[in-house]
Amino acid sequence: MTEKLLTEQARRQEDVRANYLEITQRIAQAAGKTGRKPEDITFLAATKTVEPEIINYAISLGLKTIGENRVQEMLSKYDAYDLEHADLQFIGHLQKNKVRQIVGKVSMIQSVDSEKLAEEISRQSTKNGLVTDVLVEVNIGREENKSGVLEEEIDELLAKMAGLEGIRVKGLMSVPPVCGSKQEIFKYFDKMYKIFIDNSGKKMDNISMDFLSMGMSDDYTEAILSGANMIRVGSALFGARIYR
Repeated sequence: MTEKLLTEQARRQEDVRANYLEITQRIAQAAGKTGRKPEDITFLAATKTVEPEIINYAISLGLKTIGENRVQEMLSKYDAYDLEHADLQFIGHLQKNKVRQIVGKVSMIQSVDSEKLAEEISRQSTKNGLVTDVLVEVNIGREENKSGVLEEEIDELLAKMAGLEGIRVKGLMSVPPVCGSKQEIFKYFDKMYKIFIDNSGKKMDNISMDFLSMGMSDDYTEAILSGANMIRVGSALFGARIYR
């Protein structure tokens, strides 16, 4: 590696280190305001477009959970991740025909938004003698261009998933619309938390409401204040994305 590249890598590592410290401090502050501890919040780093060397550096700082959005990118980086010290999850939209490629490689799939997708995860997991943890993705903003089930469809999907082998529903995930004010984003986060709590009170086989995954780089503190216990942070940690 040339001196120039070494200098660039060192600069990026220092940026990631500073960002990591700031994020963990903000998580601790937000958690404290809701009577929780920092360790009650899962800090998942969204690693789309980020090189394995930088991801592994973040893991060396103490990062415990990473998440990929694209199957092919995840597979191309898989052998390079430091999975001895971090947990890998899938957080992007998942096509049914790609399920077999990631079952057994990720600890959780956060984006289940249909019975057919749940059935395929169940089938592939059962075939491999596994149980895959999943979250149900909720389209809380009712946006036509986004995946996720609508609020009124959650009960029916959960009821169907309760009878599937090879999967275990561990909670809900959501990506609210882009909002122009904190007041507006709190509205969506608070609504998601209410849905989460309502479903936490229901007793269904194979289903537990352990995780409410919401909040990204621009709004993760608001999400924690609204009750999220998992956040998905990318650019705030790794810097602006370079899309290919």
